[in-house]
This record gives sequence, structure tokens and C-alpha cells, in this order.
Amino acid sequence: MRRVPQTVVHVLRREWPLSVSVATTALFLAFGKRWLADLSNSVWFVCILGWLFGAILVSAFAVVRHAEGLAEQLGEPIGTLVLTLSMSGMEMMMIAAVMYTGHGESSLARDTMLAIVMIVLNGLVGVCLLLGGLRYHEQTYNLYGANAFLAVILPLAVLGLILPSFTVSSPGPTLSPLQAGFLIIMSVGLYSVFLGIQTLRHRDYFVSPGTASIAMASHGGLEVYSARHHGLLLIAYVLPVVFLAKQIAVPIDHGISVLGAPTALGGLLVAVLILSPESLAAVRAALANHLQRSINLSLGTALSSISLTIPAVLAIGFITNRTIILGLDAPDATLLALTLVVSMLTFALERTNVLLGAVHVLLFLAYLMLIFEN
Repeated sequence: MRRVPQTVVHVLRREWPLSVSVATTALFLAFGKRWLADLSNSVWFVCILGWLFGAILVSAFAVVRHAEGLAEQLGEPIGTLVLTLSMSGMEMMMIAAVMYTGHGESSLARDTMLAIVMIVLNGLVGVCLLLGGLRYHEQTYNLYGANAFLAVILPLAVLGLILPSFTVSSPGPTLSPLQAGFLIIMSVGLYSVFLGIQTLRHRDYFVSPGTASIAMASHGGLEVYSARHHGLLLIAYVLPVVFLAKQIAVPIDHGISVLGAPTALGGLLVAVLILSPESLAAVRAALANHLQRSINLSLGTALSSISLTIPAVLAIGFITNRTIILGLDAPDATLLALTLVVSMLTFALERTNVLLGAVHVLLFLAYLMLIFEN
């Protein structure tokens, strides 16, 4: 982390993604209905989807960058809250925008949460352990922190994504109002307790053995300005993402319909957009032999996604009187349970190696296979 003088030229060069985001938003406000009305031409469809995907992606990277800068200025525990709520808030807005624009809206939140858990606990963790193991043979981390993450992820994932398929008080893989209300309170309550553990009472759980500062808050090349600077630009990047998420729902739905692809593919695309910035940071940390930072980023993303997305989506269902499908079908529920068990075994060891990474990567490939052949 380094503090630099805030010159206008330097800031303009640094914030070029904002011009892309604002220009894309303005153009789609003016011509979006006409451009999205007919996507039957494959070249036009690819151009529109690629344009929107790229604009949202660069904005997501910028949101993370300014959230990290704001976190450095505000310190702990507010800094951790800013980082978590920035990504989770963007996830909420994208899910809500796509949910009420596209088809299959009742299950989009479930599909997105499953995709995030699979990408993080299998894809991201697997790649980090695999690359770190190939470069350093073995890597160490703090067992207490990883177990704290999993202790909250496990019950919330089971209660939120598996249990609804077995309840009988409401039709289908859904929850009754009483069950939904209880899950909202439980999710928010457990996450609040976890934040207290992470930022106040047991901060040492989330630090690599032998270090004195929270690895999660270490960002080597980050340029830090004033809190006002980062706060205003964070909002400036987030707002276009909400609008563009609504626009990208149209080509995503069109592509799924034309290709005959499963609706879960939409959740996977939303998850990829959300997770790309933090995933890149986690992989870089693993390659630099900072496995603790990778674990804090990856498991923290999975935890915040489950614990904040579930209550937010259920609350939206209450407000709009919509039925929210949360329960997974048997193959996906089995894969989720297997992922949670393997994660517990992986983070029960003090050292990681390539074998553990390979197992998680293969589970992620199994998830991708099940999307298209369930």
C-alpha cells in the first residue's frame, strides 16, 4: 500500500474505467431498447454481450480497488465491513436487477449462490492451492481462521440451499414465511458474530502464524487517497453496474433460450462477474506465498455471499410477494455437501499441497459438467 499525491492527470488516467462505465450507461439509456430489441444476428448478439460484460467487469474491479482504499483509510473493523458490503451489495443489486428483468427469476439467487460457492470453495481454492503447491511444495496458514469461516458457511449453506428441498410447510423447494424469517435472523446474526470475532475479539485467527497484522488488509500496490475520494468513486462505479446488470439480463436470457442452455448458466455468469476481482487478488497472493490472504479473500467471499444474499433475497420476496426458490435438486445438493466435507478435510491440515488443490479443481469441473448434463 502506498500513498500518492492526488494530481488531476494521475487520477484521470487511473479512473479510465469510469468513462467506459458512464459512456456505456448513457448509450444504453438512449439506444438500449432498440439495440436489445432484436438479438437474432449472432455477431450483434456477441458484440452486445461482450460490451456489457466488459463494462461491468472493469467497474467491478474498480469497486474493489476503491473499497480497499476506503478500508485502509477507515481502519478496522469498519474497513472489513466496507470491503464485505461493497462486494455483497453489488451482488445484491445485480441479482435483483437480473431477477426482475429475465426469465427463471425465482431461482436466480439460488443458482448464483451455488455458483459462487462452487467457484470459491472449489475453483478458486483449488487453483490457489494447486499453483501455490506447484511453486512452494507446501504452504501454511492459520487453522483457526479457516475453521471459523467454515463453521458459519456450513450451517448457512445447508439451511439455505439444501433444507428447503425437504420442508413440507410450503410447496416446492421453498420456505414458509416463518422459516424464511428465522433464516434471515439466523444469517444476519451469525454473520454479525463472525465479524465481531474477525475484527475485534480474535483478530489473530486471521493472521498468518508469526505475523502481526491482518493479512486480509494487506494490499501491496494499492494507491490510497482520502476516504472521501474513494467513497465518492466507489458510489460512482456501483451505480452504473445496477443499470448495466438489468441490460445484460436481456442478452443472457436470449443466449440461454437460443442455445437451449440451462437457466443455471445465468447464475454462473453473474457469479463470474462478481468474483473476478477478488479471485485475481487471491491467486496473486497464493503465488506470492501469502496463502492466508488467499484464504481470507476466498472463504470470506463465500461467507458474505451466503450470509447476506439469502436474507436480502428473502426480504425482496416478502416485499414483492414473490416466491423465492432456494432448495437445490438432488445432484446439486449432493455436490454442495461433498464440497463442504472436502473443504473441512482440506482445512483440517496445517499444510496444503497440490493434491488438495487438484481435488477441489476436479469438483469444480464436476459442477460445470452438471450444469449442462444434470
